[in-house]
Amino acid sequence: MTLRMRVVTALLSATVAFPIVSAARADGEVNLYSSRHYDTDERLYSDFEKQTGIQVNRIEGNADELIERLKAEGKNSPADVLITVDAGRIWRAADAGLLSPVNSDFLEKRIPAALRHPDNLWFGFSTRARIIFYAKDRVKEPPQTYDELADPKYKGQICIRSGLDIYNLSLLASRIAEEGPEKAKAWAEGLKNNLARQPQGGDIDQLAGIVSGECDIAVANTYYFARTLHSQVDGVSGHTDEIGWVFPDQDGRGAHVNVSAAGVLKNAPNRENAVKFLEYLASDSAQEYFASGNDEYPVVDGVAMSAAVVKLGKFKRDDLNLAALGEYQAEAQNIFNAIGFR
Repeated sequence: MTLRMRVVTALLSATVAFPIVSAARADGEVNLYSSRHYDTDERLYSDFEKQTGIQVNRIEGNADELIERLKAEGKNSPADVLITVDAGRIWRAADAGLLSPVNSDFLEKRIPAALRHPDNLWFGFSTRARIIFYAKDRVKEPPQTYDELADPKYKGQICIRSGLDIYNLSLLASRIAEEGPEKAKAWAEGLKNNLARQPQGGDIDQLAGIVSGECDIAVANTYYFARTLHSQVDGVSGHTDEIGWVFPDQDGRGAHVNVSAAGVLKNAPNRENAVKFLEYLASDSAQEYFASGNDEYPVVDGVAMSAAVVKLGKFKRDDLNLAALGEYQAEAQNIFNAIGFR
């Protein structure tokens, strides 16, 4: 049976029995619940199997649905590892008591402290920055900081996703953690006042808004733009030379980042194999596959980046521990709701 055949890409329901293996515990296997869905990850899993002899079984789906499934399965869950594409959702799993601390000198040495849970409940394995993009021909002095996004001089120019989106919740949560709720709310109100249109769509839609002229400035994650540099993306490809970018706050705290992250589940039936899998994700070869599969930045220094990420360039990141993105997530949502940023 091929690796792809052992993948279930849609959740049937939160209470359905694990459909891949006949028993939760199986020598030489590890069971993943993953919200990553990139074809390039196939090499990541197959290499782990070749190196260790441990078979990888996967269920892929929406992170929130996977978390609800884990809650419903309880102690009977066959899952060993949960993988998400952002810190906010892996935090939800930790907050629900689903994850177990991992004591690994290798992981602590390889993964920067800011990119893993303070108690090692989860670890980040690739990063992306939420940065500022702008129309080169229309914006001569683009914002250099997140604060400037709220400056009235940019009124009517900015496109960004909804305040309900996890990426914007995480960005606002980082500001609450670092500046307090009052300043964070004032910033969110200023940003809202500068919008060119009502928040809508995903990050690609914000970049396409620059190309169409609907907005002059957009806030988006780096990997979405990187994708347009090597793949055909409607509304953006063929126009990337018209778009400039700024990594904010390079003279201050640094750019806000998020992570693809993974943790070992509290009820993991194959815990030893699960820890081996996490340690593998921190190896040089896996870091290259893991990050390049989604045009992200590896978390381990010196690992090769995809050509598109190289073009974006290196940057100074905010060293706020990303657990704060989850801790202040609800407060961030309350602020967005209070100001009508939806």
